[in-house]
Amino acid sequence: MLLTSSQPLAHVYDLAMLDLDGVVYVGPDAVQGAAEHVGRARDAGMRVAFITNNASRPPDAVAEHLTALGVKAAPDDVVTSAQAAARVLRDRFGAGARILCLGADGLRAALDEAGLVPLGVAGGEAGEDGGAGDDGADAVASGYGPDLRWGDLMRVAVRIRDGLPWVASNTDHTIPTPYGVAPGHGVLVDMLSRFTGVTPEVAGKPSRPLLDETIRRVGGSRPLMVGDRLDTDIEGARNAGIDSLLVLTGVTGLAELVAAGPALRPTYLSPDLAGLTTAHPAPAGDGERWVLGGWAGSVRDGRLQIEPTEPTEPDEADWWRVAAATAWHHLDTTGAVVDIAGLRVPGRERPAR
Repeated sequence: MLLTSSQPLAHVYDLAMLDLDGVVYVGPDAVQGAAEHVGRARDAGMRVAFITNNASRPPDAVAEHLTALGVKAAPDDVVTSAQAAARVLRDRFGAGARILCLGADGLRAALDEAGLVPLGVAGGEAGEDGGAGDDGADAVASGYGPDLRWGDLMRVAVRIRDGLPWVASNTDHTIPTPYGVAPGHGVLVDMLSRFTGVTPEVAGKPSRPLLDETIRRVGGSRPLMVGDRLDTDIEGARNAGIDSLLVLTGVTGLAELVAAGPALRPTYLSPDLAGLTTAHPAPAGDGERWVLGGWAGSVRDGRLQIEPTEPTEPDEADWWRVAAATAWHHLDTTGAVVDIAGLRVPGRERPAR
């Protein structure tokens, strides 16, 4: 169940690890209020890191994008799954190891930064043509790259099948693009795994190397993971043994929230990043009714009911906390996901579906 914090989270935790898409920005635009909320968390003494499973862009490009959106960020504030993958490879094979690089500039830059030698699939150093230099590779690193060639995938697949160790930056099946949600690196990983029979070691969320690398680079003894996805951000926090804050500005809506099993449940819940600088009360319940801040939740004939207990509409954040607590208790005790059809969500025009 959700935990209570009588103090703002920025006073309890000294590092906020912020996922990017759906938390700080959505597509090309900043999430409303994100820059101000991040600034207030920093003013309260909280370190802020921006972490991403997307391995295609180096940290300086990500920091430039954030700065253009009004969110203060330096390259050292950004940690990518490519950097986490490079750390995994450096720890296993040592400095100077030759790594077959199947990805974009962000992955090559991370391998270079870690003191590894990125090899192009056709041979030689990454980005060069010709030769057979990849025959001396110690391992494969793969990451999202929109310009990867089918011939390169074929060659790498054969090398992995024949025993070359493989580290994947992440396994996200989708990636947002200007033209809609498109296949992510996880689709490529699935394809290679089916062909080779090999499951790679994964650096990005929900695996823990990315979170460990962030703490190592940015510092902090009391980290908090902040994300919008249950199956990467929140599960990743649990895998790393740290607390998490779920924000509702991205892909998680009521349907996903009420169906979340224990491994996917956040420590705290907030509509947006304002939750970094507020206290977090948790609902109280007796198994039949859950109450917090003017809202009461219950399940009747399998349907989730959330009703105000005060004449004026209470806080939106408390509505979501009551909904989560009520639905999770029902799921844990009956094994059934509550029906949310027609339920009105505060601040949203349409009923939940």
